[in-house]
Amino acid sequence: MNTSEEREQVFILLFEKSFNPELDADAIYKIAIGDEIIHSTAYTEDLFKTTLDNIDKIDSLISRFSKERSFERISKVSLAVLRLAVCEIRFFEKVPVGVSINEAVNLCKKYGSEDEYAFVNGILGSIAREEEK
Repeated sequence: MNTSEEREQVFILLFEKSFNPELDADAIYKIAIGDEIIHSTAYTEDLFKTTLDNIDKIDSLISRFSKERSFERISKVSLAVLRLAVCEIRFFEKVPVGVSINEAVNLCKKYGSEDEYAFVNGILGSIAREEEK
């Protein structure tokens, strides 16, 4: 399994979490594996759990850079994609920022509506520029 597929798995897990906020990361992960929705990999588990462990910091950053719409109006697809990409940008130094952004845009194109990828790209670009400083 390549890293793009692992990111897609994390997207699926984060998207599922948005519909089941009462479940913790371990429960969602185990259910997804048991139902054969995802395949367990170290990177998938690490990225998913790191995202949820830092969700408040990640959401605060997304909210700060979301100038087009309030945080509450961000679609569940865009939010899941943004969360995993911001987590990679902030907490996974070995992953090039450009790769995280490109992968996020591709996930939005696959799962989101037509305008979501531009919105996600804009937010992630702004966050990346701040990270470079």
